[in-house]
Amino acid sequence: MTKSQFQILSNSRDPCTVSSYDEFAVRHAQLHFDISFDTKSILGSVTYLLQRVSLSSKTLVFDTSHLNINSVIINGSNVPFAIGEQSEPYGAPLDINLEDVTTGTTEPFEITISFSTTDKCTAIQFIKGDTGPFLFSQCQAIHARSLFPCFDTPSVKCPYEFLVSSPYPCTMSGMPLQPSDGRQSVYKFTQPVPICSYLVSITSGNLESSPIGPRSKVYSERPILESATWEFEHDMENFIQVAEDLIFSYEWGNYNTLVLPSSFPYGGMEIPVFTQLTPTLICKDRSQVKVLAHELAHLWSGNLVTNKSWEHFWLNEGWTVYLERRIIGALHEKLCREAGDSNPKLAGKQRRDFDYILGWSSLQDTVNKIDLKFTSLVLNLKGVDPDDSMSRIPYEKGSYFLYYLENQLGGTEVFDEFIKHYFTVFKYQSLDTQAFIEALYEFFGPQGKAELLDEVDWNTWLNGEGLPPQLVTFDTTMADSCTDMAKKWVDFNNNDDSATNINESDVDVGSFDASQNILFLETLIEEFGKISVSEKTLSTLQKFYTSYLKTCNSEIKLRWTTLFLIHGSYSPKDQLVMEFSDWLGSIGRMKYVLPGYKLLSKYVDHEFALSTFQNNQSFYHPICRQLILKNFKAN
Repeated sequence: MTKSQFQILSNSRDPCTVSSYDEFAVRHAQLHFDISFDTKSILGSVTYLLQRVSLSSKTLVFDTSHLNINSVIINGSNVPFAIGEQSEPYGAPLDINLEDVTTGTTEPFEITISFSTTDKCTAIQFIKGDTGPFLFSQCQAIHARSLFPCFDTPSVKCPYEFLVSSPYPCTMSGMPLQPSDGRQSVYKFTQPVPICSYLVSITSGNLESSPIGPRSKVYSERPILESATWEFEHDMENFIQVAEDLIFSYEWGNYNTLVLPSSFPYGGMEIPVFTQLTPTLICKDRSQVKVLAHELAHLWSGNLVTNKSWEHFWLNEGWTVYLERRIIGALHEKLCREAGDSNPKLAGKQRRDFDYILGWSSLQDTVNKIDLKFTSLVLNLKGVDPDDSMSRIPYEKGSYFLYYLENQLGGTEVFDEFIKHYFTVFKYQSLDTQAFIEALYEFFGPQGKAELLDEVDWNTWLNGEGLPPQLVTFDTTMADSCTDMAKKWVDFNNNDDSATNINESDVDVGSFDASQNILFLETLIEEFGKISVSEKTLSTLQKFYTSYLKTCNSEIKLRWTTLFLIHGSYSPKDQLVMEFSDWLGSIGRMKYVLPGYKLLSKYVDHEFALSTFQNNQSFYHPICRQLILKNFKAN
């Protein structure tokens, strides 16, 4: 199928915004926040420098959601405004009539909107941190409109200036400047690189910092600062250098990380200059630092080059997972070369392919659990909350598609030149999938590779539901030891010999790294799902692998607990269940919390799962809380 025969099944206009974003160009924005920890609210103002696209634009419409709008000023004069009806999930339009204030010109004009947040703001969470009051925000996908009036769509980018007043240290989405008036309670930041509304961020609390590289610091509250520093300092600069070699120089000044309190709902969020991270990454063995590589890659794929709407989210996340795995593979190759490995390039590919095998397992699991309409790479989100569509699909299916294209077009050496071209051409822009396809043909066509692109089944890859075609052959060297170990346990379970007859050395996973342990447990869960698992097997597993019970790696903890819950008979009073429910009440990362409550509900007791959530719901971020409630209602 050629590109001319392929049709993208998404909307031409972002359906997840009620704003008039396509009728105005945003030249610049100034955002001021005044934080009140007493009222748990933010009083603020935003000033935009706007320009009409055409004179026919008579009404200016911004996205808002549960915001109080206090005034609107255009070119120094107060103007009337109206707030439409709140309609979930898209909020309420802020309508401003321009006929009497900027008639007959397309010259830029300045508009200032004063506002305040309410207790229904879904973008922010005021909590009690380890050392005092703490505030953080999370605006992806369409929650920025509950924080400030904006064109809340990734189609719109502009430079920002930020000013925040707070009794506690602050970070925002830009490079910090000196306090504007000499008071330590006022903080100023600048972001000259154009960014979208979902990347606007505010954090305030008893933050301290420590260096983790020549151009990087980690910020957190003091109790975890030392452990966070150790976790990240070994890899941070290496990640940046590999990414720069693969794409081009880092453009955002410093690259800092910000470890948020445990209620943060994501593994990480690619906020420019201050990437937000979950404390679940602090495993005391650096086994989850690849998340840091992922968030770093986002500073190119997602932040510099952005999906035009959430219907094309795979352009953000598919590219980022692809780059993340290139970074991890390249560093593994480097380490093997320094260690004298006879074939370090092969070792790097094996590491990369292992992550793809692990990702394929996650992709299969996701396809089996979510609505099939959300398993396409290109979505139709008209009338849909984009939060409901977000899963591992755009990450894993998207990155697998790029790996397929890499192989189809001639391998890494050929595809690497396209990587540099793609990020250079679309830098500072937002694009859709059609523009991505056009870029492929424009780059590879003159090289005589258009026929190779014509062989791609674009419709199946991009519009098709379910799993993609398996057209990439992975090196299974690292994975084979994991699956072979799982098969030994299946054989042991099917053997009538007593547990004491098993040879511990035969089932030792001491040589496995954290990712291999994950694949081993996933394979064991899958294989045990096909047979009847004996108490002998479960008790012996627990005896041999007590280290899993003590792990700080949440990926392993979730899978280890899953293995026992789905193959045993447990009540709310069992120690395993009590420890697991306590853990769910101490973390807010949705990757673990959402499946965790499903496990409790299905395999222990639905009412117990619901009461556990109700006891902890004030701890969870609003985004996480809403999705847990949706899951309970669905079941």
